[in-house]
Amino acid sequence: MMRGRREGPRETINEPERHLAILEEVLQTERRQKMKSTSATQTSTERPAAKAGDFVIGGDLRVHRLGFGAMRITGKGIWGEPKDRAESIRVLRKAIELGINFIDTADSYGPAVSEEIIAEALYPYAKELVIATKAGLERPGPDQWVPNGKPAHLRKACEGSLRRLRVERIDLFQLHRIDDKVPAEDQLGTLKELQGEGKIKHIGLSEVSVAQIENARKLVPIVTVQNRYSVMDRGAEDVLEYCERAKIGFIPWFPLGAGQLSAAGSKLASIAAQAKITPSQLALAWLLRRSPLMLPIPGTSRVEHLEENVATASVKIDDDVFQKLNELVGKAR
Repeated sequence: MMRGRREGPRETINEPERHLAILEEVLQTERRQKMKSTSATQTSTERPAAKAGDFVIGGDLRVHRLGFGAMRITGKGIWGEPKDRAESIRVLRKAIELGINFIDTADSYGPAVSEEIIAEALYPYAKELVIATKAGLERPGPDQWVPNGKPAHLRKACEGSLRRLRVERIDLFQLHRIDDKVPAEDQLGTLKELQGEGKIKHIGLSEVSVAQIENARKLVPIVTVQNRYSVMDRGAEDVLEYCERAKIGFIPWFPLGAGQLSAAGSKLASIAAQAKITPSQLALAWLLRRSPLMLPIPGTSRVEHLEENVATASVKIDDDVFQKLNELVGKAR
């Protein structure tokens, strides 16, 4: 899975820095031993997230189908440091404790902040952990996203992610957007070069049409697609159906629909109440039932919300509830 830390040139450090480095190593060792102890009493397949079932990305990366999206562990507007960095670290460590072994991030989250916090919280990584990241968007400011698919930018972004995540190879590297100002062949060709250099293992796409996926697959193997999709937002239904036919993993971003769940009003809340779960859990349970290659990545910056989301892995909605949810927006299989 995630590979070892990239070592840089040795630097001369003074005595206080040396003591701090020793202390940090001791703390990391204690954390590793604690995680091993936990693993000895509860294997990954016995933890809550495992109950969502598995999907194998690219034929060799087995992950539980309920992952974690690391966009919200940054500041307001997905910009800068989070309000409570320590809580973000607790969220990530709790996610692993609960059995999550698929984390999705991007160089543009922060920017850079999300990847840095992931490494701070989880490095050295558990061998079964898959961390997917993305490149192709620049951030001029909070809540601002500008596509940049220039080969030089994508290559620089990859190198930055490798450094921040402290790995030698990224298992799943996704093109965050296909930049319409740059030939798609150049963008995907750069990812293919990075793959050939051993810097990335698998390639994924984000926010694409069926036609764009088909074109991309002529150039490189595509193992995942990440599009906006939820129980209340099924605009990517045709893309999901294509992925099902092609056995490509489908990662729904914004899987809880945020305000849309509340906007759905009493009908969604009523269905959730009848099932004795929250509306958010109902939305996630619907996604997990909707397709066996669905990989929801609900994100949060609070441990209590993480625990609520992961509890959904044990929820099984029946045919009647599934049909009622389908009828809220339209038909789904």
